[in-house]
Amino acid sequence: MKKVVIATRESRLALWQAEHVKALLEARLGWQVELLGMTTQGDQILDRSLSKVGGKGLFVKELEVALSEGRADIAVHSLKDVPMDLPEGFALACVLEREDPRDAFVSNQFASLADLPQGAVVGTSSLRRLVLIKALRPDLVIQPLRGNLDTRLRKLDEGQYHAIVLAAAGLKRLGLESRIRNTFEPAQMLPAAGQGALGIEVRADRADLLAALATLAHTPTWLAVTAERTVSRAMGGSCSMPLAAFTQGAAAGDAMRLNAAWGDPATAEAPSITTAPLAPLVQVNQTAVVRNFAEAEALGEAVAAQLRAGGAVWAGKGPGA
Repeated sequence: MKKVVIATRESRLALWQAEHVKALLEARLGWQVELLGMTTQGDQILDRSLSKVGGKGLFVKELEVALSEGRADIAVHSLKDVPMDLPEGFALACVLEREDPRDAFVSNQFASLADLPQGAVVGTSSLRRLVLIKALRPDLVIQPLRGNLDTRLRKLDEGQYHAIVLAAAGLKRLGLESRIRNTFEPAQMLPAAGQGALGIEVRADRADLLAALATLAHTPTWLAVTAERTVSRAMGGSCSMPLAAFTQGAAAGDAMRLNAAWGDPATAEAPSITTAPLAPLVQVNQTAVVRNFAEAEALGEAVAAQLRAGGAVWAGKGPGA
């Protein structure tokens, strides 16, 4: 019986995800699996936005160190927290079937974003969500919200916010679906690349794990998130860029529609309530038949080119650069 160790963050959601993968490995591959819980820099730094302290890689770096040192064999990640390009020596072994990829409106007082009164405080630290909310309701006050899922819900319950926006997938995985007052359809709020999907990372030289874990992959999801993540990579995507990318009709071999939206980072820095016109979102989409990773990447590159043609700029460059 093969024994493997899963490196995981110690938040309740991360542990649920690791336990989910553990059960799959034991049931489908007959492996003996242990968990190695770890606290990452992303979990420790809660007083600043990720875009100002190093980005999403802060959630995976310690786990990758455990892999490189041989203390763990695999790491389980929420794919939207994984940088577009893995460090040299690491590989994504598989992507599992996606949970609900949409964003969720959570409030103890109001049923939807439209029901919020003018000047209501909404919590999120995602620049993507911030610019999309501002596009829908420029009159709202958007305040930072960091911490794990339970911490964010506690801050809402303490009255620090009128509402918060979270990933529906995490709430559903933890049995907290009843906290969802309304779910944003993609036409209202386009999800982040990879949102709702779990990825398993290994060292690139572990051919044994790569071969075995490939049998757990959900190909339609993997192709979909490959197209989405390619958009982000082509745009220099990071926590400092308000960027959304989401596929529809993503069954392998079917026509895949890839939607993307880019917001000017200056919009995120604008005052919470402003009478000045905000920069419009750049929104594009394209449809193509996607049967393999090369075609998924080609679709992502084409959509990124459409974004740039529409006025979106590569991360780190200001307008006109």
